[in-house]
Amino acid sequence: MARRTIIHIDLDSFFVSVEQVLNPKLKGKPVVVGGRPDRRGVVATASYEARAFGLHSGMPLVTAVRLCPKAIFIEGNFARYREFSRKFMAILNDFSPFIEPAGIDEAYLDVTGFESIHGSIRQMATAMKGKIRSELGLSASIGIASCKVVAKVASDLSKPNGLIEVAPEEERDFLSPLPVDKLPGVGKQAVKIMKSLGVHTIGGLSRTP
Repeated sequence: MARRTIIHIDLDSFFVSVEQVLNPKLKGKPVVVGGRPDRRGVVATASYEARAFGLHSGMPLVTAVRLCPKAIFIEGNFARYREFSRKFMAILNDFSPFIEPAGIDEAYLDVTGFESIHGSIRQMATAMKGKIRSELGLSASIGIASCKVVAKVASDLSKPNGLIEVAPEEERDFLSPLPVDKLPGVGKQAVKIMKSLGVHTIGGLSRTP
């Protein structure tokens, strides 16, 4: 029986990247999708150039404009984003029918046994990234592992536009030194509680009763 292999794929700065494809003049600039800074609201997505100033998703727009006055603020067009998402999922379906969308811009694919078609799962992932780039103009980050959690952590660490493959026998070594908040679903409150218990890494968490 083939060992299970999961890909997690996540489009980089999705809303901003779509805006940059539609308006190439925005490329390389600090761009924020979420609304006008003179109105109440939060950052939906910030370009990596904007993130260099400390901007991030969920930040109040008033804070964002204070940290990065030269940022370009866009209200966004969710009809456009849904259309790009539809095309993204269609591309993934060309590689595997076993898709579990995890949002508008990310998905898990069960690719067990597909190395016989593509040469290797890594080659399959590279081809997937290339097709997304050529057809949509977007970059994607990918994690490959034997389970969804490790694949998700790997894709997050590979951002932007990266690819990390974690061999089944290396998953413990891969996860162990990482901060505990790298685990999906571990938020700020959980981190506070864990730190109060002396738990700072995923390895430390695994050793905690």
